[in-house]
Amino acid sequence: MPNLSSHAGHIPERSCVICKKKIDRSSLLKFVILSEQVIFDIKSQMMGRGYYICNDFDNRCLEHLDKWLEKSLKKKFSKNIAKK
Repeated sequence: MPNLSSHAGHIPERSCVICKKKIDRSSLLKFVILSEQVIFDIKSQMMGRGYYICNDFDNRCLEHLDKWLEKSLKKKFSKNIAKK
C-alpha cells in the first residue's frame, strides 16, 4: 500500500479547451502559443502556457480549434497592447 503522500499510480488529467472534458493527459494534444503562432508540442516538453485539445478525430474539437484560437489570440494580444 503506497504512502498517503505518495503520487504512485497518479494519472494527470487536463481539460480540452473546446469541449471542457477532463481526460488523462496522454490522450490529449498539447499546443503552445508563441508570438501569435500555434505550435503543437508532441513531446510535451515546451515551456510556456500549454493548452490541450482532444486527440480523438471523431470528436469535433479539432474543427472548432480555429474559432477558439481566433478568440483567444484576440484577447491575449489586445491585453498586451493595452498594457504598453
